Amino acid sequence: MIGKPTDGPVSRYINRKLSMPISRLIVRYNKDVSPNLITILTTILGILSGITYIFAPAWFAGIMVQIASILDGVDGEIARATNKQSPFGGFLDSLLDRLVDISIIICISLSILLDSPAYIQLTILFAFSMLALSGSILVSFMNARSEASLGKHPSRIGGITIATRDIRLFIIFTGSLITVITEEALIWTLGVLAFLTYLHVFLNLGIISSRYLAREIGESIHIAKTVEHNDVCRGNSSKSPEEISEGNGQAKSQSIYL
Repeated sequence: MIGKPTDGPVSRYINRKLSMPISRLIVRYNKDVSPNLITILTTILGILSGITYIFAPAWFAGIMVQIASILDGVDGEIARATNKQSPFGGFLDSLLDRLVDISIIICISLSILLDSPAYIQLTILFAFSMLALSGSILVSFMNARSEASLGKHPSRIGGITIATRDIRLFIIFTGSLITVITEEALIWTLGVLAFLTYLHVFLNLGIISSRYLAREIGESIHIAKTVEHNDVCRGNSSKSPEEISEGNGQAKSQSIYL
């Protein structure tokens, strides 16, 4: 069993080390298990981990979030191991992942609201919650649109991975554990999520835009040189064919293809 090429660092170096043995065990005893069923079960666990913030200590809820993050990879591993990958399975997994992300951030915000009614904290809480929630959705939306419109995941075309889902859930896990030391850790965890998700979106937007802009400029130069070369062949240009060929070579060397 192997992970996905788009795995973030937490998934690659921590989560997969724990999820793959579980997936192998499940496949060994039940090869007919449905990956979509596993997706639904891990979604339920993810939502429950979020609700736990309201009724239990944050450190315990954080541990549940990380467990849910680890088990979230089992459905895909089983699908790849049993050759049951499907477009619907990918769609279902992606959609339910967003549902879990939203439920966790909302429940964290509610737990902070119940414990910290001070006005100034409410203002900060609202800002951090909205930015963390919208930023998380934007990261996932960017990934989906990049694959649909550009044919590649941002990480496959030079993008950076500083706020992928595995990292976001690990930050929530870490921040929840820190609540043992300070109760304000949760609200600042939302602040870190807000900052990193928007930084992730804008940095990747800049990287992808610059690469495709360079590609379009290179292609435009190449087309212009090709048109000029055709004009020379028809006797409509003052440049020699050798000068046009040299210009085409320079245009190609300036072009960046993904």
